[in-house]
Amino acid sequence: MRYGLSVKMGVKAGQRDTVAAILMRDVESIRDAGCDLYLVGVSDADPDALFATEVWASREAHRASLDLPAVQQAIAEAMPMLTGEFHQTEFDVIGGLGIPGAERS
Repeated sequence: MRYGLSVKMGVKAGQRDTVAAILMRDVESIRDAGCDLYLVGVSDADPDALFATEVWASREAHRASLDLPAVQQAIAEAMPMLTGEFHQTEFDVIGGLGIPGAERS
């Protein structure tokens, strides 16, 4: 079953767009690692937050992606601009629009 992850991360004032650009860089490397869906979003209602939603082939594929050089570089660059406030939800993906081959099990 595919693995899903939704994260809200606090960003220091004025750094949201910079962190978003870092998160969107080198996305092809995570596709090759098993990422089916990667969304980064913002909300005018919460200007010091970024939102990310990811769908992976498996939880293991996601964990392995954290060791990729491009991901390690992005984490290192973004961390000083984050507040440390994270709200994360993991879930099993049972299907949906835009997820190739995802079927209800």
